[in-house]
Formats: sequence, C-alpha cells, structure tokens
Amino acid sequence: MELIFTTPGTYINVKDGLFAISSDNKKSTISPVKVERMILTTEAIITTAVLQLAVENNIDLVILNRSGEPVGRFWHSRFGSITTIRRKQLELNMNEKGLDDVKEWVISKLNNQIDFCKELAKNRKKLHDQVLEKISTIEANREKLADIKGRMEEKRSRIVGLEGSASKVYFDILALCIPERYMFNGRSRQPAKDPFNAFLNYAYGVLYSLVEKSCIIAGLDPYIGFLHTDNYSKPSLVFDIIENFRIYADRVVFRLFSKKMVNDKMVEKIPGGCSLNKEGKRLLFDDYNKYMETVIRYGNKNMTRSNTIQAFCHKFANSLIKEKEKNES
Repeated sequence: MELIFTTPGTYINVKDGLFAISSDNKKSTISPVKVERMILTTEAIITTAVLQLAVENNIDLVILNRSGEPVGRFWHSRFGSITTIRRKQLELNMNEKGLDDVKEWVISKLNNQIDFCKELAKNRKKLHDQVLEKISTIEANREKLADIKGRMEEKRSRIVGLEGSASKVYFDILALCIPERYMFNGRSRQPAKDPFNAFLNYAYGVLYSLVEKSCIIAGLDPYIGFLHTDNYSKPSLVFDIIENFRIYADRVVFRLFSKKMVNDKMVEKIPGGCSLNKEGKRLLFDDYNKYMETVIRYGNKNMTRSNTIQAFCHKFANSLIKEKEKNES
C-alpha cells in the first residue's frame, strides 16, 4: 500500500517497530511490511527513525511539491544493478537502437491516445465526426514517426516536433469531451491555468516518482535519457519512459471530470494559476491508487498497472545487457 500524507502538521515517528502517525488529533500505527511507498504532499514532521525504517524495508519516501512534481526522495544508497547498463545508456544516443527505442515509446504513447480518443468519439455522437477528424492528425504523425531512420542525436528535434503537435491535438480532443464548465485551452504546467490541468499535473507528478523508482530498481540511471537530454539536472530517462504510461494518469483524471466527481472547492488559486488543495489531492489519490492496483494483461502475464512500469524498466535494462553481449560475441 501507499501512505499518502495530505494534512499539514502530520507527525510521523516509529514506535515498537511500527510507523506511528499523528494527524488532526488522530493517532494510528502501521507495519512497514505493508507499505511500499510514502508520499508527502504537505508540511509534515518526520523523524530519522522513520527514514531508517523505510530504508530497511525498501520503502520509497517521496516529497511532492504543490504541483505534484517530485522534488526529492529518500532511498537506500545502492544502485539496482551493474554499471554495464548505464554505459549502454550513454551509447544509445550514438546508434540506431537508441532511435528505435524512442520511436517505439513515442508511438506507444500515440497509440494509447488514439485508442482513448476513439472510445470518447464512440460515446459522444454530437462530437463523433469532429473527434475522428482530429484523430487522423495524430495517426498521420504516428506514421511519420515510424518512417524516421538514423541516429538519435540527429533526429531528436524531428521526433519532438511530431510528438508535440500530436499531443496538442490530443488535448484539444480531451477539452472538447469533458463537461463544458471545465473545458480548457491546451496544456499548462507551472502553474496550471485551470482545474483539469491542475489535476493532470499532479497525476503526472505521482507517475514520475513511480517511473523513477522503477528505473532505479532495474539498474537504469534516471538521468541518462535519449529524447529529453536537454533537461539539465533532470531525470531525462524518466521523462522518456513515462511516455508509455501517461495514459494511466490521463484516464484517471478524465474520468473524475466526466463523472462530475470534481468540484470547485478542490482547487485553490495561486499566483498565476491554480493547484489542488487537500480535498482535491485526496480525491485524485483515492481514484488513482484503485486504478493503478487493478490487474490487467501485460505481455503474457497478469499484473497490476503499477507493476507494468517495473516490468517495462526491467525489460529495457535486460535489452541493454543483451546488446552488450551481442557486440562482444
């Protein structure tokens, strides 16, 4: 399970080998063996004993900022695997495998967007033809991506341009299909300009932290990416890999709005935009966790959506090891 702290002033300590939590004059304890991740979304007091117990039980402790972006984590000091993997990551920008991997990931993202938008079109007769017309633009960009050949460093800007224009159309479709009062004008990040983007930014932030953890466990260096290499001191591989899984956050947030589960009291104004308050975070986390713990078919196995990310990272890390072995044979 995940422990998510949204109440300011929460105090977390250790008592008799258990996490002891005090919040809003309520006290509770929980065994560390039941916890996979702890997420701090607000001001809280946490002791060094909590950090040590978390490390001893391989519990990922993540701090999110107001927009839901992970700003720090406490994790054990061991890397997940061998340096061979990280060396191969550095080489991918210089060969065709790097380009092929990134193309596959971005095309996977576009396929997810296309499938989702087709579902929306099917259930919205008045918007059906308009949505299908927009989907054709995403499909055209997908075909152009598939035709790109060469090395990653030579084709990066082309891939970014095609992905970006497809995503713009995708969010135009989502804006058309949510309840009219929450329609938005494109993506806005720091800060969000509207409630939909505020929820989406936070959902992406939670997803970022899960992808980064999965990279570390698989022995991948989160900071050696291929498509997002221009982000100084940013986990660029996380930004690359998350493309395959953004649809998880998209579907959760869209459902909250389409089912009219969101209300204006869940968002607060901040300079230049808006962000989620405690009530909004709680709604998002509750629905997001249920969705991510649902078992689906992934490859030839049944696993939770959360575990599909770990499986993806392990598969990618193994492909780098096999690439090294092939070159040495």
